[in-house]
Amino acid sequence: MIQDQKYLETYYFKFNRTHWSTLRDSMSMRLTEEDLIKLKLINKDISLEEVTTIYLPILKILDLYISTNWRQKALIQEFIGTCNRKTPYIIGVTGSVAAGKSTIARLLQAILSNLAEYRSVDVITTDNFLYPNKILNERGLMKKKGFPQSYDMRSMLEFVQKIKSGAKKVTTSIYSHMIYDILPNANKVIRQPDILILEGLNVLQHEIDGFNNPHRIFISDFIDFSIYVDAPEILLQNWYINRCLEFRNRAFYDPTSYFYNYTQISEDEAANIAIQIWNEINSTNLKENILPTRKRATLILTKRINHEIDCIHLRK
Repeated sequence: MIQDQKYLETYYFKFNRTHWSTLRDSMSMRLTEEDLIKLKLINKDISLEEVTTIYLPILKILDLYISTNWRQKALIQEFIGTCNRKTPYIIGVTGSVAAGKSTIARLLQAILSNLAEYRSVDVITTDNFLYPNKILNERGLMKKKGFPQSYDMRSMLEFVQKIKSGAKKVTTSIYSHMIYDILPNANKVIRQPDILILEGLNVLQHEIDGFNNPHRIFISDFIDFSIYVDAPEILLQNWYINRCLEFRNRAFYDPTSYFYNYTQISEDEAANIAIQIWNEINSTNLKENILPTRKRATLILTKRINHEIDCIHLRK
């Protein structure tokens, strides 16, 4: 822990909420009151104050990074005499299970889409590259779901390479949390976005057991800006339990849901199962595979209770 703190102090600028919020003063407000209300609809628990205090400065930071990246590439293309074509900018969002990665990814998509420069902003979750449950069962990996070896890393790497090379159309499978599996006969099509937000547990991971990677190419090699969503483990555990209970409540009228069986037991029993899963699977995955990638992130957002971001670290 002390070693991690020393690393952050050496390689990152640190901001508290108050200091961070002042960064928005240097930018023109390009979000209307109506826009802010729409953002709140993405997640009922996020406050408008959180959007203006935290996410508007993030918008400014991203705008600077993206515009600088594209200007640099345009100059290089001009110098070598190739056509001036924007390369899709990839933003990675990672962190623990239940940290709120997907909410942040959707907020960023909505905010960036308000800027005229960015014609299209897509979001993809790396869960789309999980092996189907049938394969996980055959390989004895169901209790390792979410661990690096439970993903089809070859397909994920190929997908990101195609996006970065400017392929006109790239497809992925679609994962459903409600059925807890890859949806059969369904896919998502990505068509040359200006920005792709790649969200998942393994966005910044390198070493993966069982994955033959002779060229030593990693997903993170194609990510231009990365965000790690951080929080104390006790909060992550509580958020995970609450999420499981929320899925259980939604499943009462849907017998096809993976969580339907949880409706046949009491809420306390369901909560105890969630605690057991956290302790045996998610906590181990966090410590062994996810948390070690935090130091590779460009931006670290540390949350406190109610998912409010309390501290921000920006790589120097």
